[in-house]
Amino acid sequence: MITNPNPNPNPNATMTTTTTMNATMNATMATATATATATAGRSRTGGPGDDGPKIVEHALGWLLVVVLAMLVTRAGLL
Repeated sequence: MITNPNPNPNPNATMTTTTTMNATMNATMATATATATATAGRSRTGGPGDDGPKIVEHALGWLLVVVLAMLVTRAGLL
């Protein structure tokens, strides 16, 4: 006696499931593409701005280096 290896009585159920999965995946990809396109047009948020006095940032950076070097030498770590 030959038995059916597929216990599913409805052979179209597998095709329906596959079709549903493909439709869901396509909808997800479309949503991701739309989100990426929408965010690409927005302005950048967060982080330091490009405007402002660069000389002040430069001077404060070097001041931090000098203070750190003084602390290291005073503590005897170098």
